[in-house]
Amino acid sequence: MGSPHALLLPFPAQGHVLPLMELAHRMVSHGFTITFINTHFIHARLLSAMPTLTYNSTNPSINFISIPDGLQPENDRNHVDLSKALITIMPLHLEELIIKMMHEQPEHCKPTCLIADESMAWAFDIAKKTGLRTSAFWPASAATFTSMRNIPKLIQDGIIHQHDGSAKTPGLIFRLSPGLPTMNVDHLLWNCLFDSESNKVLFNCINTNKESIKNAEFVVCNSFYEAEKPLFDYLNSLKILPIGPLLSGQRFGKPAGLFWSADTTCKAWLDEQDVNSVIYVAFGSLATSDELQFQELALGLELTGRPFLWVVRPDFTGKAIIELPKGFKDRIGDRGMVVQWSPQQEVLAHPAVSCFMSHCGWNSTMEGVSNGVPFLCWPYFGDQHLNQTYICDVWKTGLKMIPDENNMITKEQIRDKVEELLVDGEMKKRALEMKEIAIKGIEKGGSSFENFNTFISAMQV
Repeated sequence: MGSPHALLLPFPAQGHVLPLMELAHRMVSHGFTITFINTHFIHARLLSAMPTLTYNSTNPSINFISIPDGLQPENDRNHVDLSKALITIMPLHLEELIIKMMHEQPEHCKPTCLIADESMAWAFDIAKKTGLRTSAFWPASAATFTSMRNIPKLIQDGIIHQHDGSAKTPGLIFRLSPGLPTMNVDHLLWNCLFDSESNKVLFNCINTNKESIKNAEFVVCNSFYEAEKPLFDYLNSLKILPIGPLLSGQRFGKPAGLFWSADTTCKAWLDEQDVNSVIYVAFGSLATSDELQFQELALGLELTGRPFLWVVRPDFTGKAIIELPKGFKDRIGDRGMVVQWSPQQEVLAHPAVSCFMSHCGWNSTMEGVSNGVPFLCWPYFGDQHLNQTYICDVWKTGLKMIPDENNMITKEQIRDKVEELLVDGEMKKRALEMKEIAIKGIEKGGSSFENFNTFISAMQV
């Protein structure tokens, strides 16, 4: 009998690939061989973001392969058409791949289990047919997972419409159960895209997954028990195991699952800054900004008078060329640094960083929490509004950026919120307490440590 061989299948997006890659490394350290299955499109992005030699040889126990996602090369993969293709076309390619591996590989090398992103739960139907052990991977919060699993209750309680999940009463604040955090019906995952048709498609995909996920033996979640205790207690009847935070940036020199090459020169710049002085600004892999808001953000950072490190992706404004305000670079000088992508985990761990202006994606949220950094919250879409609720209302480790009547976050608000956050010693104290709890959880004897061992033991059988 050879070592257990796990197939890992992420949803094809940065926020899903990143934590699943860290799970892959952790499983390798427990004796697993990993086959990491990306779409052709994502596979190409990963290859371009790291040297080929590093990608292929740093960890021989992780094999990277790819299958089609069902779209043409020119198609927009940030559109809901991707979700449709993943459900209708990709399953055929995955089943073909698994059957081929089962028939062609020696007995001791054959796959033994499948760990798939919850958003790809259709894969468990295939795994069941091919005799693989199964576990779902949920890369976001237990709160978001709970809202998805409670769609029938939300319909029954008259909170959402059955046909598309839209709000019956827009703006309604509700609780799924006493003791759970409040939710805004407009901030449910499937109501946070950009048009009603996209929301409807996502809602139907979630409903489709709801049946398939029953074939998963476990759900492992990139969160930790103490961060969402009421939710995990509420989900007690389900086999959901919080094993986070999964911090990929801690494995320096190994494939981390990034879609962009990180600009590491910012680390030397951080070394030159005072302790607890730098505003770190990063909005993840998908958030975009119109030109007016982009200019206002730049001017707001200038107004703070504080050093800042700002991540501006090449596609952040949707223009071919990113244009900063006239004279901005001359006025800022060495006080600010703008990069296209950063080694975020290393940045947040740096003693110079004072706060994190963030879109509140769950990976960024876990990274900020794990480094004791308070937040300035600027959510964009999806689960990010609910994550903001955790940061600001439950953990009380951040402040909300609030758009004005023109849906603009002004330069004056940016300046004022930075000052309000950084003079609040109690908020920084709470952020450091959350860091201590998060790190304790993944150490020997911690809740995430024990849950991970439970998961590993089940998948090794």
